[in-house]
Amino acid sequence: MFELHHLSVLEQGEWLRRGRISPRELVEHYLARIERHNPAVGALTVVEADRALARADALEGLVARSAPLWGIPIADKELVQRAGQRTTFGSRLRAENVPATSDELVQHLDAAGAISLGATAAPEFGLPSYTESRVAPPARTPYDLSRGAGGSSGGAAAAVAAGLLPVAPGSDGGGSIRIPAAACGLVGLKPSRGRVPAGSGLDKLAGLVVPGPIARTVADAALVLDALIAAAPWEFATRAPVDPPLASGREHPHHGPLLGAAVRGEGRYQLGVMTTSPWDEYTDVVLDPEARWALDEAIAGFSALGHGIDDIALDPEPDYGRHFRAVWMASAAGIPARTPDELALLEPLTAWLVGRGRALSAEALAEALAWLTGFERRVIRRLSTVDAVLTPALAMTPRPIGWYDAEDADRNFTQQVQYTPYTSFVNVAGLPALTLPVGLTPPTSDQPGLPMGVQLIGRPGGEATLLALGAQWERARGPHRIHPPQW
Repeated sequence: MFELHHLSVLEQGEWLRRGRISPRELVEHYLARIERHNPAVGALTVVEADRALARADALEGLVARSAPLWGIPIADKELVQRAGQRTTFGSRLRAENVPATSDELVQHLDAAGAISLGATAAPEFGLPSYTESRVAPPARTPYDLSRGAGGSSGGAAAAVAAGLLPVAPGSDGGGSIRIPAAACGLVGLKPSRGRVPAGSGLDKLAGLVVPGPIARTVADAALVLDALIAAAPWEFATRAPVDPPLASGREHPHHGPLLGAAVRGEGRYQLGVMTTSPWDEYTDVVLDPEARWALDEAIAGFSALGHGIDDIALDPEPDYGRHFRAVWMASAAGIPARTPDELALLEPLTAWLVGRGRALSAEALAEALAWLTGFERRVIRRLSTVDAVLTPALAMTPRPIGWYDAEDADRNFTQQVQYTPYTSFVNVAGLPALTLPVGLTPPTSDQPGLPMGVQLIGRPGGEATLLALGAQWERARGPHRIHPPQW
C-alpha cells in the first residue's frame, strides 16, 4: 500500500509545490510514524509535535514555495542547538540544557524551508562511532533491532531508514555520517572541508567535522547539500592555489546546483579500489566476508557501467593512529566537565578522552597537527591518479547493541577502528565521500538480512563526480532497493 514516506524528498517537494499535499499533512504523516515506530528504533530523543505543526501552518504564507526544502520534515542532530528545544549532546551532563539561541546550521535549514520535528539521537558529545548513550535508548538499525545504527549520526540514519523522516542532517568528524548511513542501508554524503558555510570544518581542531545529509537517494542528498551551500555561498576565487593542494585551500566554488550532477549521472571515470587503511599499522583490520561481498558487487557494477577499475593503496603510515588519537583526545578536552561531580556524569570512554586530552602537552598536540597536515598532502597527492576511490564502507556488519567495551576505553577505541577503518582519514584529508547501499546479506534462520555498503572518496571539491557515480549506480540497480520491516 502506498504511503507518503515512500516518495523521495524530490517527489515530496513536488507534491507540496503543486498542492497535492500540504506541509501540515506531511508533518502529521511523519509524526504518526514516529509515534508508532520510534520507541523500538530509538531514532528521535525529542519530538516537538506542536511546534512542528505550527511551523507547517506558518510556511503556507511566510516562506516562498521556491525554498529548496519548503515543507520537508527533518530533525536536528542532538549536537546542534535549536532555541527552546532540549539539546543534551547525548550526555547526562547536559540533560537539562535548553538553549536560548539556535546554531547557524539550524538557521540555514529553517531558511531553506525545512520543518524540524525534534532531535535525533547522538552519542555523548558525538565522540563514538556508535549511538548508545546513558541519556537515551540506543539508536538501532531498523533492519535488526538487536544491532546498532552506528554513530555519531545514528539517530538520524535510523529515522530515515525506518521512514520516520524523509531526510536528516548529520555531522561527520571521523565517519559519523557515513558509518550510520552504511549500517542503515542509506546514502550518506560527507562534503569537502570548507564546502558548507554553517560547518566548514575550518573552525574545528584539525578541520575534521563537517555537516552533511543522510538520505535514501543520491538526488535527495544532493538537494539538501545544495540548500546548505546556498544559505551563504563561499567566495573561493580569492584563494591562492597550493601545490600540492590542501583540501581547505583548494578552489572549489559552487558552480550551480549539485543536484544536476545527481540527476544527470553523466561521465566515465577511473576508480581506484582500496582495501588498506592508515589504521593497518595500529591494529589488526580484518575485512569480513560481508564487507568483501559488497565491495566486489560494487566493483562489478561500476565496471559494467564502463568505468575503469584499478587497485590503489596509501603508503604505509605507522604514525597515523598515534597522531589521530592525540587530536581526538584533544578535541574532548573542552567538554564542560570540571568538578568531580560533573566528571562523574561522563561515560567511561568520554572521561578517558577528556583526561587524556587535558594531559596532552602543547608540544604533542602541535606535533600531531603538523603531522596530519602533511598526511593530508600525501593522501591528496597519492589519490590524484584516479577520479574517485572505492572502499568498503565498514569492515564488519552492523555491530550488536552492547558490543563495544563499556569500561575499557582503550579497547573500545580499538573496536571502533576495527569496525570502521576507512572513514577517519577522509576527514583528516578534508575530502568528500559518499556511502552507497549495496544490498542485504542473505538472511538465516536466526538472522535477518543486514545492510552493507561501499564508500566513494572524491578529490577536493569533487562532490559532483561522486554524485554522478552514485546516480549511475542507482539507475543500474534501481533506487529504494532495500527497506526494513517498518517500511
